[in-house]
Amino acid sequence: MIGQDDLRAAVGAGLLSEGQAASLMQLAADRGDARRAAPAGEEPFALFRGFNEIFIVVGLAILATGWIGVWTMIATASGDFRAAWMAAGIATAAVILLLSEYFIRRRRMVAPAIALATAFAVDAAGFWLLFRNSVTLLGGIDFGLAALPLALTAGTIALYWWRYRVPFAMALLATSIFGFVIVTLSAASGQAATFRDLFLLSAAGPLAWGTLILGLGLFAVAMRFDMSDPHRMTLRAANGFWLHIVAAPAIVNTVALTLIDAGTGPARLALAVLLGIIAVIAVVIDRRSFLISAVGYVVVLVSQVSGGDGFAPTVLLLGAALVGLGAGWQRIRGALLGPVPAGLKDRLPPSTPASTSGAEP
Repeated sequence: MIGQDDLRAAVGAGLLSEGQAASLMQLAADRGDARRAAPAGEEPFALFRGFNEIFIVVGLAILATGWIGVWTMIATASGDFRAAWMAAGIATAAVILLLSEYFIRRRRMVAPAIALATAFAVDAAGFWLLFRNSVTLLGGIDFGLAALPLALTAGTIALYWWRYRVPFAMALLATSIFGFVIVTLSAASGQAATFRDLFLLSAAGPLAWGTLILGLGLFAVAMRFDMSDPHRMTLRAANGFWLHIVAAPAIVNTVALTLIDAGTGPARLALAVLLGIIAVIAVVIDRRSFLISAVGYVVVLVSQVSGGDGFAPTVLLLGAALVGLGAGWQRIRGALLGPVPAGLKDRLPPSTPASTSGAEP
């Protein structure tokens, strides 16, 4: 660790100015105060920082409604649906970028940042789908032509994230990549398959394994963000938070669906073991978001695939497990961190002083 004596030495050696050294010391003091003031065991999360942000988001929603209405009138009058809505997409992107410059880069607002990032992603997807001529007047999508638009959408969202550093844009980027993988691998399989067939490990084709690998890749990127900021002080941890939200369903989807579809006693036991492993990982890395996203997705799968058979007991057990785990999270985490190697433990959130509450969008 660099202390005050090191900073004074750096000033004496001409490596830092006195102002820079003072700023670094103040930053270190502020970070320490934030860590000490944070509630023990909390995972930073914020959707808004005040009602004014909600007020602005409502205004943005009303503005968007009127904007869409005006462009609908223009498209109807022009008689050229595709050209009119592509022009609308360019104009919409320009307006969103101007608003983002003010509300995100200047005002540093959370809720408007999430709203604007979402609007930009939807606008980008619509524009590239129209550009590729893969969407019809009634909104139907030709999935055979959707791979390129989804790839371009992912690239556009990545540029938006690079400019504005909105962590929620990471979730949008991961979702667009997930869509691209699904569309691409589905086309590569060359089979007209149901939802179950596409994501069962026993099925032919690369989609099941592809989505599983993608989920693990997203988890690895999320952990890279998390481990670079174990005290959850910066936007890196917020990026990790949103990536965990997307990574967990991508990981669970293929394996859980295969086990649920089997419907046997050993398969149910294997599913319980899978969720137990995910719970252990979530506790060790101190990410409730990873666990709740995985469990929530399993509940959806059970309700859709099982046809109601065994749904209520499964949900009851999962709910009880989550409540118990939430109540004893820190004690359980302290026990699980015991055997973790010191080098790895230093890159994970500490088990007693907790993370800061300074969450970002």
